[in-house]
Parts: sequence; structure tokens; C-alpha cells
Amino acid sequence: MNKNVKFRVIADGVEGFFSRAREHARKLDKGEELEPEITISFENPADMIRVLSAERIRLLKMAKKPSLVGELASSLKRDTRAVSRDINLLENFGLVHSSYVSNPGHGKRRVVETRAAKYQLVANI
Repeated sequence: MNKNVKFRVIADGVEGFFSRAREHARKLDKGEELEPEITISFENPADMIRVLSAERIRLLKMAKKPSLVGELASSLKRDTRAVSRDINLLENFGLVHSSYVSNPGHGKRRVVETRAAKYQLVANI
């Protein structure tokens, strides 16, 4: 994925979604190009906070470059299984990407990388 794509995580609910859709439609009607962006929208700011806990945000900061799960866990001083669960959750929301690489003679290792160089978190309360 192109890391220059704008990546926003927003908690603005249904109204925010339709507001963004109307704005995009206006721009397209005028013949303007839309900036490439990915937006993940939460209806409730509390849900966003549950998904993006302090530990998961630390994980996002550490995974800017491709990293092994074990190395991330060691750097974060956390259990490998807990980091792996957090990666699964973040991957389900599209915030990170993981793949498996061969570990000669020892099976496979999981490599994790963020999908964007920078994330914008917005919550309207």
C-alpha cells in the first residue's frame, strides 16, 4: 500500500459519514479530484478508544517499518501473545498489514507493518 495515502480514524457517527459523502459528491460534481484517503469511522468515541488503546497506539508507532511480532513484543516489553492479539484486531480494522515469511528450519514468522506513515485520530464529542 502507498504510505502517502491519508489515513483517518474518526468517531463522528452517521452524520459525519453522510457529511463526508456529500462533500465528496460536491467535489466530483465540480470535476475536482479527490485526495486518496482511507477513513475508518466509529459511531461512538468510546468504541474508538476501546480499539485504539494506549498499548495499541504504541504498537502502531513501533510498526512503521516491517517488524517481526517477537521483536515488537520485546521492544514494547509485552507478551508476544498479547501483541499478536492486538495485531489481529488492528488488522481487522485495516490499520496494519501482516504476512508470514519463512524462518529457515523453524517454520514461519509473522511480519507486521502499518498501512500508513501517519494516522489522524479525530473524535467529536
